[in-house]
Amino acid sequence: MSLREKLSQGKFVVTAELGPPKGVDVTRALAEARAMGPVDAMNVTDLQGGVMKLGSIALSRILIEQGIEPVFQLTAASRNRLAVQSDVLSAYVLGIRNVLLLGGDPPKVGDHPDAKPVYDLDTMGLFGAVKSLKGGRDLAGKELEGSPKDIFVGGAANPVVEDLETERQKTLKKIELGCEFFQTQAVFDPALYEKFLEKVKGVKQPFLAGVILLKSAKMAKFMNDHIPGIRVPEALIQEIDGVPDKDKKKKSVEIAVRLLRALKPLVQGFHIMPIGWGELIPEILEGAGISKNLSPSPVR
Repeated sequence: MSLREKLSQGKFVVTAELGPPKGVDVTRALAEARAMGPVDAMNVTDLQGGVMKLGSIALSRILIEQGIEPVFQLTAASRNRLAVQSDVLSAYVLGIRNVLLLGGDPPKVGDHPDAKPVYDLDTMGLFGAVKSLKGGRDLAGKELEGSPKDIFVGGAANPVVEDLETERQKTLKKIELGCEFFQTQAVFDPALYEKFLEKVKGVKQPFLAGVILLKSAKMAKFMNDHIPGIRVPEALIQEIDGVPDKDKKKKSVEIAVRLLRALKPLVQGFHIMPIGWGELIPEILEGAGISKNLSPSPVR
């Protein structure tokens, strides 16, 4: 059963995030993918952090060959509209049926700071492009020789921003342009997530709440200061601060389990971003009492 089928049937799902290597050796990436256990689908990041890496399409195809259903991330930062449309068609021909559309990180924050940012299309433009392709035409109105009509389109939502009305409007616009499911930015405060749900009451598309594994107080403070929309409560920062290095993973698991248990009644699933600690996901799901509901998704 595919990710689309599971979500359409109201099943509780878990996706996880996997970063491609900076090179052509996928050994580490595949080992991490296997260590994550029986998640329903795996997001493959696209030039995350503005860092040059193997393409999301390539690793997504390799995951299919390993029996893992991928979610191909497509960002606007480094592509013009020609490349955006071509990559969607290319992914589809290679059997990739899930795409998550994102603005992406500007090159200046990565390892090629002199690279020119593109953003020919903004995030809404990405949704418009994919909607047009699914309808059988490109953005120039030219008819396609076969369309990616059943590609499953996802978008990001940020439930902890201060301006929830603007976020609500963005969410509704993405839905108007064909967004079928949402994965959210990291949630560290379930009470804030409840406020977001109240704001988007009536939206039928499923939301998968984002969970980042906290590694240290330094990491938490950095996210608060530099990543828009992430708000790690001071109590959590204090909780992980001073924990000996040998106990960091244990504490990270403990915090994640607590968050998953609190958020589970509010969501259709979780999107876990392990940041290199993918091997902890099975333990976290077990601790949250949801691993028994999961099984690997066969790829068609």
